[in-house]
This record gives sequence, C-alpha cells and structure tokens, in this order.
Amino acid sequence: MRAVPALMLAGLVALATAGCARTEPRPAFSPLPTAQVTARGETQAVRTANADAADDPAIWRNPADPAASLIVGTDKQAGLYVYDLQGKQRSFLDAGRVNNVDLRDMGAPGIIVVASDRNDPLQAKADVFRLDPATATLAWSGTFGAGAGEAYGVCLYRAGEKLYAFNVLKDGTITQLDLSSGATPGRIVRTMKLGTQSEGCVVDDRTHRLYVAEEDVGLWRFDARPDGSTQPTRIAAADGRQIVADAEGLAIAAEGPADGGYLLVSSQGDNAYAVYRLADDAYVGRFRVAPGRFGSTEQTDGIELITGDFGPAFPGGLFVAQDGINPPAAQNFKLAAWADIKAALGLR
Repeated sequence: MRAVPALMLAGLVALATAGCARTEPRPAFSPLPTAQVTARGETQAVRTANADAADDPAIWRNPADPAASLIVGTDKQAGLYVYDLQGKQRSFLDAGRVNNVDLRDMGAPGIIVVASDRNDPLQAKADVFRLDPATATLAWSGTFGAGAGEAYGVCLYRAGEKLYAFNVLKDGTITQLDLSSGATPGRIVRTMKLGTQSEGCVVDDRTHRLYVAEEDVGLWRFDARPDGSTQPTRIAAADGRQIVADAEGLAIAAEGPADGGYLLVSSQGDNAYAVYRLADDAYVGRFRVAPGRFGSTEQTDGIELITGDFGPAFPGGLFVAQDGINPPAAQNFKLAAWADIKAALGLR
C-alpha cells in the first residue's frame, strides 16, 4: 500500500474526528439563582431499560392513613405502575404506550385515573381506569377518542360532581372531554390550540384554571370551564431564564386562600423546576433536586405535587418528579418533601 504523507494523514484524522463530533448544543443553564433540595425517597425503576420510558406521575392521598397513599406512574413504552410511598412497586398494568396520567378521587364513583393513550399516533385516545386503594391495582374502565393526532398530555378537572379530561395532543391541540356519567360519556365538548408541540398540563379545580406547557415557547393559562374562553394568557416564556426549554410537566400546590398556592413547571433544559404564585402568576424562584441519598433528577418530564400530611417522611406535602437519568438502573421517580422545597425557596 502506498504511504500517505504525514500532513495528509493528519488532515484526514482531523476530518474524521470532526465528522464524529457531537453536533447537539450543550445544555444552557439559567443565570437565575436556583435552590437545592434532596429527595427523601424514590420508586423502583420501570422495567423498560435503556430507553426513554418513565414519564408522568399522579398521587392519590389516603385521607384515613396518609402514609398509605399511592403513586401511579407511566412507562410510556409499556403501561402503568402503582407504587407506595416507600417506592415499592405494588402493581403493573400492561396498557401499552400511555404517556401522561392524572387522577381524581370522586367519592362513591371511585378513584378515577386517566392516561393519554398514544398507541395509535394518528388517533389520540384517553384511557380510563379505577384505582382500588385496598389492593393498589388498576382496572380498565373505558377508552374514549380524544381527537386526530398523537396523544401526549392529559390532566383532569373536577367541577362539582362533573369530571373533565383535557388531552394535549403533540401538535398543540387541546381537547376537553366530558367524562361524567350521561348519555354520551367521553364526548369532546370543545377544542383549543397552541402553536407548537405541547404536553404538560394541570388544572386548579378551585379557580377553574387550566395551565399548559408549550415546550419551546413557555407556559400558558386557559379558562377550564367548558363554556369559557378558548384564548390563552401567557404566564412565562421558555427563554432560558425562568424556564429553559423544554417546558414539561406541571403541578399545583394548592394551599391558603381560594386562589393560594403555587404552580411548578419542569425546566427540563437545565434540570430544574420554576415556581409561580397562583394568585397573580408572579415568578417566585426555582430549585433542583440535587444529589443525595437517592440521587438527583435530570431531564424531568412529568411532575406532581399534593399538599397535606403524607406521614412522617412528607408531613407538609409530596412532590414526585420523573428522573430521566438514573444509572445503573432504568428511569424512575424521585420523591421530595414540599416542606423542604418551601424552606429552600423561603416560601411561607
């Protein structure tokens, strides 16, 4: 073989190295102060390894025995898990590609759990289940069409005895389904739209406000009532400061007066969470779940937060966040105390 001149060889090596270099931009971190808390617990990892799998949690608080509360979490490649507050898997339901999940305790009708069903990427669906708190198992109850497109986010809205589901499709379309018992359960009562890919959503039942995260744009607020306005109000931009894109999961800490408490959003781009005051949409700070006994959280998709007593480990409320990087195990969910978060941010 003919020899290659040294200068030519060096050039070829340089070209080869450039061709193999990563072209993705490095994560940009917000310049704003970001407090730190550590997790007080974590769930067992989902079964789907070496994949983007765990996605979104929902919390059922047991009013009779708060320490016996349950967490429902999605594996968007496989189905739904139910965990206890020690993080132990209590059950698994093979539901296929379910992405986001939410629940409401409706009293006599049971604990209703709804997941966004993306098994058919062209036709979004909402899967409805009932959670049996005695056995920590889920039972399928029905499936309803949620519009043309890929199902992504879902959140529930209880107005008295009526129950609605908001389904956020990947293209930013939002459909509102009436899940109350009646002649046509699961019917779409109205449709709203954001401009680009959206997913996370949450409703404050007290104020009838729907919050939706448009991933590369920011945070929006709608009227959740079926006869309300379909025009959104922007709360915050995903501009690299309060929120670093993607804007992902949303959660509400309802406390104090009728409109009191806080809205949390996953700032996925820099592994943090931004916090806003519900009364006036004002920004109040940001925090991270830092390395500790149970590890940190990174690339968080879904989050959930319920205030109130959850037993000795979580006396003031429970915050659950999906952890996208959890070596050497597969992805899981981290559990933090709302009291720790408030203290880190100086909130009363």
